[in-house]
Amino acid sequence: MEYTRLGRTGLKVSRLCLGTMNFGPLTTEADSFAIMDKALELGINFFDTANVYGWKRGEGITENIIGRWFAQGGQRREKVVIATKVYGAMGDWPNENKLSALHIRRAVDESLRRMQTDYIDMYQMHHIDRDTPWEEIWQAMEVLVQQGKILYVGSSNFAGWHIAQANEAAKARHFMGLVSEQSLYNLKDRMIELEVIPASQHYGLGLIPWSPLAGGLLGGVLEKEQQGRRASENIQKDIEKHRPQLEKYEQFCKDIGEKPADVALAWLLKNPVVTAPIIGPRTMEQLDGSLRALEIKLTDEQLTTLDEIWPGPGGAAPEAYAW
Repeated sequence: MEYTRLGRTGLKVSRLCLGTMNFGPLTTEADSFAIMDKALELGINFFDTANVYGWKRGEGITENIIGRWFAQGGQRREKVVIATKVYGAMGDWPNENKLSALHIRRAVDESLRRMQTDYIDMYQMHHIDRDTPWEEIWQAMEVLVQQGKILYVGSSNFAGWHIAQANEAAKARHFMGLVSEQSLYNLKDRMIELEVIPASQHYGLGLIPWSPLAGGLLGGVLEKEQQGRRASENIQKDIEKHRPQLEKYEQFCKDIGEKPADVALAWLLKNPVVTAPIIGPRTMEQLDGSLRALEIKLTDEQLTTLDEIWPGPGGAAPEAYAW
């Protein structure tokens, strides 16, 4: 396994991050335990979750599974850099969602209880809260750091100017501020190249791409289709929309002798701002397969071909759309 520092911090994390969103809804607890054990065995020390995962409001199903796994001992908790999130609704009562100081305080204590740990390595804001001032958010986060309940703060689904707003407000308080951004980013979805990536580079944030395979679209869907494996209705619509590109992409992968999913991950890993794409295996086979991406070294010519198949927005703003 390869390791890198998370953004401008001294924290070392694996180049692949284990996403746990499937734990509970799609993957049984026993299989989830086995996948997490295997991840540690492979050297993956970076796990990502959220208080809303499990998708039953207020239950924190996935965090509970992780907590019961930690409780088995064997230095499981000590070996893992655990990242979770706050923002989503955890109940129907006022102040049970978003980023008020009250909700942040309650949410962190509930996540700690569910995961059976006394601290969270990376506490991420799951979305921007336009109604709560940064002074309130950062004061709440500062208290949690002082109490030892969280170590670092990250964002997810922020715009570039949100990252600037947040870190300038933190700087004025002599607080470290955001150290990571978790964004939708893959060969098909490259909008963040306009402003989020430049902002992350400027402020020293590590980028943690979610949905690196575009919901499975970049995982060899046409080949699976030929094998009679039916994709979900949403993926079927995406397949028809992008079929010409997918045909070129899967042929390109075949020509270089690599699986489409591995090429998609390798493309992300080539970007110096990317810390670790989030892989969300439902099975042990999917977890094992992801490791190949670390060994693929795409050439400049191959990267150019991928840009031709999946063109981005044209680089950073404003040059992407202005002189």
